[in-house]
Amino acid sequence: MADYDVVVVGIGGMGSATLYQLARRGLKVLGIEQFGQVAHNMGSSHGLTRIIRLAYYEDPSYVPLLRRAYELWTQIEQETDEQIYYQTGSLDIGTEDSEVFAGSLRSCQQHNLEHEVLTSAQITERFPGYRFPAAYRAVYQPQGGIIVPERAIEAHVQAAQAYGAELHTGERVQGWEPTPNGGVTIRTEAATYTARRLVLCGGAWNYKLLPRLEGVAVPERQVLIWLETKQPEWFTPGAFPVWNAKTEEGRYYGFPEFNPSGETPGMKYGRWHHLDEQVDPDEVDRETHPADETLLRQFGERYFPDGAGRTLDMQVCMFTNTADEHFVIDTLPDTPQVSVAAGFSGHGYKLCSAVGEVMADLAQHGETAHNIKLFSLQHHGVEAIS
Repeated sequence: MADYDVVVVGIGGMGSATLYQLARRGLKVLGIEQFGQVAHNMGSSHGLTRIIRLAYYEDPSYVPLLRRAYELWTQIEQETDEQIYYQTGSLDIGTEDSEVFAGSLRSCQQHNLEHEVLTSAQITERFPGYRFPAAYRAVYQPQGGIIVPERAIEAHVQAAQAYGAELHTGERVQGWEPTPNGGVTIRTEAATYTARRLVLCGGAWNYKLLPRLEGVAVPERQVLIWLETKQPEWFTPGAFPVWNAKTEEGRYYGFPEFNPSGETPGMKYGRWHHLDEQVDPDEVDRETHPADETLLRQFGERYFPDGAGRTLDMQVCMFTNTADEHFVIDTLPDTPQVSVAAGFSGHGYKLCSAVGEVMADLAQHGETAHNIKLFSLQHHGVEAIS
């Protein structure tokens, strides 16, 4: 007899949602987290806010999974009486031929999403905090908004435990092996466990749990900044949608000033791939430096001059990138009792609720009704993993 039906390794955004979905189905499940608490600041699932949006420039095929994510965020809100989603609307900004604007518009048109196309002048007229050049356009989609990541992780874990899930924190996995009877043995610093199924949701550490992901799901240092606003009324959630923008300086993304529970105030934003620093997650530089601040402030001062007051805070997190920035979600071809969720490339958090459902499907049934072909190991050139 195995100790557990399923062991989930890594209880961040994806792992906490997976733990919840499995426990909700009545399975005996253990979550293992290497750090001393969930909702910590060592990985990729912290920083107070994450963007959620239906207009998806990365690929229109994400939209059905996004619709399910919205439904499941509502479900966990209702179960825990905790607000996790805040609607602000979203703006995807760029020139007409940019991937951000054109891709977002294509998703809206293909999936009949409510949206508007705004000129630069119309953006500023409606949302005066924005100052983009005349050649820029935006796709406005009203259902865009904010997911609060730490609160979401805690809600998923709380609900999972209410359904009987077990959680071990401060326990790092050292390795795992398939067993002759089709199960898995998982070794940690503290103990050895057996399970019928194993789900790897280790974020930036996934390639250390699954070495064939080295070079496939690559960790990167990312820095976010919070700036004091000069016209605070222009940067509230009601006046300042979440946004993505492709400019001559690169691709950036950001949020309104959002501090309903006393969190860090200020307008928050970051540059996609920041300084392009590939890192070992155990050795990443977690301090911020003048070069980080200069890169971010120059952008803010140009496009959000009334939001670019003094720097209130900067924080380091990590992206884990695949070559084409599409996720890795699959069972292992030679050990199908093991599944992995990896490589969320800076845009995955909004989908945690739905990815948790997918991973629970894979662990319980070996397949899912959701379309995850784009996320297969084969798509990423990984044929077999041992």
